[in-house]
Amino acid sequence: MDLWVLAGVPATSFIVALSGALMPGPLLTVTVGEAARRGFWAGPLIMVGHALLELALVVLLLAGVGAWLHRPVVLGLVGVTGAGMLGWMGLALVRSSRHSRLEFKAQDQAGLHPVLAGILLSAANPYWLLWWLTIGLGYVLFSVKYGILGVALFYGGHILADFAWYSLVSGAVAQGRRFISDRLYQGFLACCGLFLVGFGGYFGFQGVMFLLG
Repeated sequence: MDLWVLAGVPATSFIVALSGALMPGPLLTVTVGEAARRGFWAGPLIMVGHALLELALVVLLLAGVGAWLHRPVVLGLVGVTGAGMLGWMGLALVRSSRHSRLEFKAQDQAGLHPVLAGILLSAANPYWLLWWLTIGLGYVLFSVKYGILGVALFYGGHILADFAWYSLVSGAVAQGRRFISDRLYQGFLACCGLFLVGFGGYFGFQGVMFLLG
């Protein structure tokens, strides 16, 4: 059973991360602008900076996973809070999927190197930190039960989703938007939203079990 659960860590991590990556934000704006100026590799380079910052945050979260974070009440509260965030995000994605459009309008940027831009824009985004302190922390606590391998699978699935989506966006801009239609984008949003709602239910159930146990 543990092997099946462990195998599902990168898959579910990928989908949860993709749900967040799909939403427009500062990173998407910069990726579009830089891809228009630099070409396809702007997107992957921005994600290198993003990935380095998230790796540092995972290490910081792991540094506090010992002692008090393993208490059932903490695990339960993190699970319930993460479930609430997942449900809220999922419903918002489903609602927005009906009319969302993926804008490919390049904007002038400050000329930062893409890797540095990925670090600074991620750190400056309050939503990013909120995500990691709720959903991300819950996932780290879940995956660390399987040791370093579990955390590595979680992080690998998470980062792969970011690289996949932003590379696709960067390629679409560099090639004149040949890959992504609004209808396809809306379908992505709706599917990910439904997944988040279901996965949030699972997170909430686990959190309640910890609180009751």
